This record gives sequence, structure tokens and C-alpha cells, in this order.
Amino acid sequence: VQLQASGGGLVQAGGSLRLSCAASGRTFSSYAMGWFRQAPGKEREFVATINWSGGSTYYADSVKGRFTISRDNAKNTVYLQMNSLKPEDTAVYYCTARITGWGTLNPYEYDYWGQGTLVTVSS
Repeated sequence: VQLQASGGGLVQAGGSLRLSCAASGRTFSSYAMGWFRQAPGKEREFVATINWSGGSTYYADSVKGRFTISRDNAKNTVYLQMNSLKPEDTAVYYCTARITGWGTLNPYEYDYWGQGTLVTVSS
């Protein structure tokens, strides 16, 4: 499985961005998907995850109510809609895929990773 993230960029505080992650392979619809982020000098942290059907989602407290994860299995794509962005959201955002199970916040329990897309929020 190959994951290609896009949609990052520079935005002012309070603005919005939508990240996309396109996946290769015919089994995308069976994978749980997630987004993590890593700011300079910090550890990679969980942002959001979605189960295979899109019917269940889970968010980090820091983004709950501002970010929305969704997926389109027909397009092999997962999205992260980010609203009310804050400077502390600045990071490289990575999409991930997990073959079995869902809902984990542990990055080591994900099987595939994309290359990351940079989000910069200016104050």
C-alpha cells in the first residue's frame, strides 16, 4: 500500500485547510486510516482515525470539534478537514493505514505511512 498525502500549506490562524491522502491498492476499503502530526522538535502525535466504513471516528482532544476525518472508499482517499486552525497546529501531517482493528493512538500499531505534508499556521 502506498499513501500520498497532499493539501498542506500556509494559512493564517482561524483559517481552514483540507488534507487528502490517496491510497494505492484494492484493499483500501478494509483498512482503518489515521492522521498523525509531528512538529519540529516534538514526537509524532495522534490526530484522528477512522474505521474501514467511515462509520466510526476518534480524535485527539486538541483537535476535537475543529478537525473532521472522512473517507471515500470509491476514490481510495481519506481526508482531514481542519478548521479554526491555530499556530500550535503547525506540523508535518502524515496519513497512515492499519490492516486490522482500528482506534489505536499508538503510531507503532499502524502498518503503512505516507510521506507527510507540511501545514504552517501563522499568527
